[in-house]
Amino acid sequence: MHLYLIRHGQSYVNLSDWKPASPAEWDAGLTPLGQQQAAALAAWLPTAVPHADVLYASTMKRAQETAVPLSQAYNVPITPDDRLRELGNNRADHSPYPPDELPVQFIGVAESRSPFVPVMRDAADSETFTHFRVRVGLFVNEMMQRPSSDTILVVCHGGVINAVFDFVFNVGVFRSCDIWNLNTAVTHFEYDPTVGHQSWKLHFQGRTEHLNGLSESH
Repeated sequence: MHLYLIRHGQSYVNLSDWKPASPAEWDAGLTPLGQQQAAALAAWLPTAVPHADVLYASTMKRAQETAVPLSQAYNVPITPDDRLRELGNNRADHSPYPPDELPVQFIGVAESRSPFVPVMRDAADSETFTHFRVRVGLFVNEMMQRPSSDTILVVCHGGVINAVFDFVFNVGVFRSCDIWNLNTAVTHFEYDPTVGHQSWKLHFQGRTEHLNGLSESH
């Protein structure tokens, strides 16, 4: 099974000077640059990955909008999945907050060192970092049950990609390294259960050659 993880294009939430008018606007779509990045990704990725069996996307707007050009390029529908939402946007039971209840106040740096503390200050039943890794892990485990020949595209978020690395590399509860990905960067894992305990292969991480000529993203 080949798993391609794609960070969404630049969103308004990535802009340091952007001020949303309401909690619902924190689930913002792509900027004009983000739309260009998504189009460039959809033009390039089929040259590197000619076929896709399925296209999953986080249910957040920036991921859904990034997935649209890919859906058109591969002629496959977008399968939305709440488990692929960014850290802090789901409750501890993994259900997503409705748009008008999205939390916006992350805990401080000191508290964030604990994987068992709710990550949002302004929300009831906020997930912890551990809850987040569990929901992403549930998605990855489901993908591992698919046919070994499948090619799976996943449009998600930087935190989700980090959580997949935690799963694959069997990272303990205290992570000490951030896997950084620019907007629309592509990471490729392969899973083959027939090869024993080293059943995962990392082919590449953070490819962005499709962004050549576009402004730098964050």
